[in-house]
Amino acid sequence: MDKALIAATLKKVRDNSPKKNFKQSLDLIMNLKGLDLKKPEHQVNIFVTFQYGTGKNVSVCALVEPDLASKAKEACDETITIDQFERFKSKAEAKKLANKYDFFIAQSSIMPKVATTFGRYLGPRGKMPNPKIGSVLTPASNIKQLCDQLKRTVLLVTKNEPTIKCRIGNEDTKDDEAIDNILAVYNSVAQKLPNDKQNIKSVMLKLTMGHSFAIGAEEEVEVKPQGREKAKAKEKGVLKEEKAKAAETSLKEAHETNEKRQEIKPKSRKRGK
Repeated sequence: MDKALIAATLKKVRDNSPKKNFKQSLDLIMNLKGLDLKKPEHQVNIFVTFQYGTGKNVSVCALVEPDLASKAKEACDETITIDQFERFKSKAEAKKLANKYDFFIAQSSIMPKVATTFGRYLGPRGKMPNPKIGSVLTPASNIKQLCDQLKRTVLLVTKNEPTIKCRIGNEDTKDDEAIDNILAVYNSVAQKLPNDKQNIKSVMLKLTMGHSFAIGAEEEVEVKPQGREKAKAKEKGVLKEEKAKAAETSLKEAHETNEKRQEIKPKSRKRGK
């Protein structure tokens, strides 16, 4: 992907997005093609660590034994030791914790206990401690360095549609940093796809409240109606179709009734003679 094209698209995004009283995120949307998501080899589920942050305050929770608690507290937003796991047997408390933090790290020696206590809540959210990104701690792990790395890490995943969405910065992110993050996503996803870049249909950029622009395209991308607008459009179409069917049925019934009447009349006259 050409850096000049990305830079030109970033300019369009910034120039055509309304100013808001909050800092908007800069988002990337990658549309894929030629995939069968029922096949595991066609699915994308990878972590990518950026060179630059995304401007988001990323939070980390540590699940450790008491001997690592002090080091974890220095680097993480919250530290929970194994003797405190008991309180998370409550479904409400476990769910609340799972939603509160972006990443969870855990000491390798207590991973079975972590899986038993938190697995059903962290797993579906993609937050289970993962050795692929170093979030399963070994005696040699540098917790401070790991937390700094996780704050620049995003999860890229195709769920029920061939689309990947992620934050790559905010409206104040410098162009060269945004471009570096965009290329990191693009290249990482391409390497994971069965036919590399041939499976990438388009890559779009947008600010939270702005229009979407495809990299390399001349005009903004038409956004399909969402939420209520989409529901109304669908309802209107359905009602229109139902009315047409009802009119057609009424006409057909009237025609059949008329034919029956014409058949009955001659018989009536015959009986009168």
